[in-house]
Amino acid sequence: MSYVVLARKYRPPNFDALVGQEHVVQALANALTQQRLHHAYLFTGTRGVGKTTISRILAKSLNCTGADGQGSITAHPCGVCDACRDIDAGRFIDYVELDAASNRGVDEISQLLDQAVYKPVVGRFKVYMIDEVHMLSTTAFNAMLKTLEEPPEYLKFVLATTDPQKVPATVLSRCLQFNLRPMAPQTVHEHLAAVLASEHISAEPGALRLLARAARGSMRDALSLTDQAIAFGAGTLDEPGVRQMLGAVDRGHAVRIIEALAAADGAGLVQAVDALRALGLSASGTLEEMAGLLQQMAVLQAVPGAADPDDPDTPEAARVATLFAPDETQLFYSITLHGRAELGLAPDEYSGLVMVLLRMLAFKPKGVVAANPTVAGAAAVAARALSQPVQVQVREPVTAKRADPAPAALTPRLRGTVAAAQPAVVASTPVLRVATVPVEPPPWLDAPFEDEAVAAPPKPATRAAALFVAEPDPAAFFAQAADADANANVDLAHAPPRSVPTALGARWAELVREMSDAGLISAFARELATQAQCTALDEAAPGLVCELRVERETLRAAAHCDKLQAALTQVLQRAVRLEVELGVAEDSPSKRAAAQRAQRQVEAEQIIHDDPLVRALMAQYKTARIVPGSVKPH
Repeated sequence: MSYVVLARKYRPPNFDALVGQEHVVQALANALTQQRLHHAYLFTGTRGVGKTTISRILAKSLNCTGADGQGSITAHPCGVCDACRDIDAGRFIDYVELDAASNRGVDEISQLLDQAVYKPVVGRFKVYMIDEVHMLSTTAFNAMLKTLEEPPEYLKFVLATTDPQKVPATVLSRCLQFNLRPMAPQTVHEHLAAVLASEHISAEPGALRLLARAARGSMRDALSLTDQAIAFGAGTLDEPGVRQMLGAVDRGHAVRIIEALAAADGAGLVQAVDALRALGLSASGTLEEMAGLLQQMAVLQAVPGAADPDDPDTPEAARVATLFAPDETQLFYSITLHGRAELGLAPDEYSGLVMVLLRMLAFKPKGVVAANPTVAGAAAVAARALSQPVQVQVREPVTAKRADPAPAALTPRLRGTVAAAQPAVVASTPVLRVATVPVEPPPWLDAPFEDEAVAAPPKPATRAAALFVAEPDPAAFFAQAADADANANVDLAHAPPRSVPTALGARWAELVREMSDAGLISAFARELATQAQCTALDEAAPGLVCELRVERETLRAAAHCDKLQAALTQVLQRAVRLEVELGVAEDSPSKRAAAQRAQRQVEAEQIIHDDPLVRALMAQYKTARIVPGSVKPH
């Protein structure tokens, strides 16, 4: 007798034997029991989760006659009547399976629907099962819409697809849709154990866990891999053999990398990658194993009681989980996931793996949480190597509670000191935290507090803004703002661009405005005019020459200059020769406009600060602040 692969030999014959799809089984079983049958069903889900299997069980349930030949529609097909045996063997004339991937045209669908007018030959119902229905053409879908909406009472449609997004909404609305979920690794593990027990094949639990993970939620893939593992191991399944067959990375490699990260050991990370290269292990598999370990660590850090006691990897994961703070674990997990996607862009996968690990080391927070002084000492040595001061704080085991925030009056306001901005949650487990200073204080500590917010005028963001409040004249502002901001430790992101007004600046701005209003310049020509500074323009001279200075080389293109020269000639009513040089434009129309916008912004903010209602609210609510950037001038 020829050998039958496990995926076919152990295909569930009824709903009771189906695993991992309890939500679908319950709905269909209740519908069959209560005789509330829909005329069209749509099963969606990834490969190997049971779409075709459920379709065949449903067909047997609809046509089962029982062992005595007197049965009716049932949720528990007998499996011994002619209809059940013929459907399992694939020779039941009233059950038709159509592969839409190879029969996707309107002719094939029309031929199938032409047979729908005839009643079943031997069964109670005709069942049309169309697999991979999303592969049908648009005309084929349109051809079956009417029959799918109002089929004869003896006809049932079962559609299956791995990509429901490609199925037209007109088809979806006519079907009862069931989404089959990927199998959980534990479910696959238990089913494989039962199958191998029936086959009298010994298997190590570690080998079954590897197969369950490699199946990626597909029971068919799990059984196919089990067939391969049986052949690879000559009838036995041991963990080393299955790991070698799958090319899986041992958890020990991931643990050593995590320990090297905890100790900030860059050389150890490179050596770990070299060891993986020597063993021929996959870099992608290494990151996948690291992601699994980090996910397990994060769960143990958040919910210690959620650990699986039967998993042999749990004790090791619990040990390394104490080496990092929860935020570090989340950071490394995110870098690991993004690193897997970037391996294909690296020169080779091992250099890509090195860069991912070095990125973790580079972005590692300056603090290390450890459960023993050895790791904390390693962190201190690493911090001293970086010439940064280290502060060690030991927390005793106490009941979890929320610490009181530090009084505002005692909060340090000097830069470079540590300030408690939020209440801290004290952990219930004794930990040793190595923190580094200096730490930048929160930005709100520099703002006036309580009565100072009302008594003192609003603090400008920069020295330049302060000069604008005191001296609104643009010439005086630009002359003083440059020196003030050059020596001040302030953020210049919102300061107006530096500009030095010139005698020709106003005249050039007026000419640019006239050309723009008349529609003589557009696009790059207008950009050249607004970004340029006029350095020479003698309108009384017989040969009029206009000299401009612009910072961007691309604006000096001959086409842009010719358009601007033609516009100047038309505005001034005389021939003009335009010369454009490369250099810093200190007084351009764009910088003048920016200065005017900045002045309007300062005036608008001042109006808000002087508003009686705003001042009253800030006096009533001591911690109230005006959100920076929220004030917009009209």
